[in-house]
Amino acid sequence: MDVNRAKQIYSSDATIEVHLDDGDSVWIENVDEISGMATVQVGGNPVNTKKVSVDRLQER
Repeated sequence: MDVNRAKQIYSSDATIEVHLDDGDSVWIENVDEISGMATVQVGGNPVNTKKVSVDRLQER
């Protein structure tokens, strides 16, 4: 996924299914345009967050 699409999903009122390249379901919490990184919540667990490259995000 590119940074612009990640930002669109983050800003959207709709629920859009996103997964990491390893198959984990994630919720985008923040997108850093400059670094191309996103903070994501993994598997619906609010304490399980990761900072990953937006290249690892896949829309399903």
